[in-house]
Amino acid sequence: MKRVTLVLSLIMVGAIAFEASAQLDKAEAKEWKNKAKEYKKNPEALKQLVDDKDALQGQVNSLKSDNNSLQSKLSDKDAKISELQDDMAKLRSDLAAAKAAAREKPAAQPKMESGGKMVDGIVFKVQIGAFRNKDLSKYFENHENFGGESEDGMQKITLGQFRDYWEADTFKKYLREMGVKDAWIVPYQDGVRKEIKDVLEGVVTEKPADSE
Repeated sequence: MKRVTLVLSLIMVGAIAFEASAQLDKAEAKEWKNKAKEYKKNPEALKQLVDDKDALQGQVNSLKSDNNSLQSKLSDKDAKISELQDDMAKLRSDLAAAKAAAREKPAAQPKMESGGKMVDGIVFKVQIGAFRNKDLSKYFENHENFGGESEDGMQKITLGQFRDYWEADTFKKYLREMGVKDAWIVPYQDGVRKEIKDVLEGVVTEKPADSE
């Protein structure tokens, strides 16, 4: 068995020496030939050299495997970060769209409580006050010229229905002269309360001379 091992060792040394001599200059080749002779005389040292080489190669292979595993984990981490970034971008886009939709959505209209027939088109009423904890809705039914609406816990009371703005304005002045200091004109379009500036154009004619 020792003889077989020695033969194999010599073959390996010869192969190493041959490969080295193919790449080394004469001086280096001679040096390695001398080392090969030394290993021929001391096969135990050659075996230790080969064992050490195998052990180091095993460590190199293990380090390569660990490096590949780390690279795989790093790739998974990068993919997860990219996925989270995509989710964040989508959430930001959804938030921006929601904000835009909220800006475009019209404000909720106050709840109408006035009774009687709803008047189509634009009409003007005179609001005489807004009251909290005062419910007059039972008096609205079947009284087209007396009505109200609820908003934010307040009940707003209105009197009259006028197609002509200046008639409403004259009525408002009469009410103020009678002591209703908070009387003011509010417009409605198809039963929905509107801002005065949104309905005046094309509806309000020139102010009559006797309205001064």
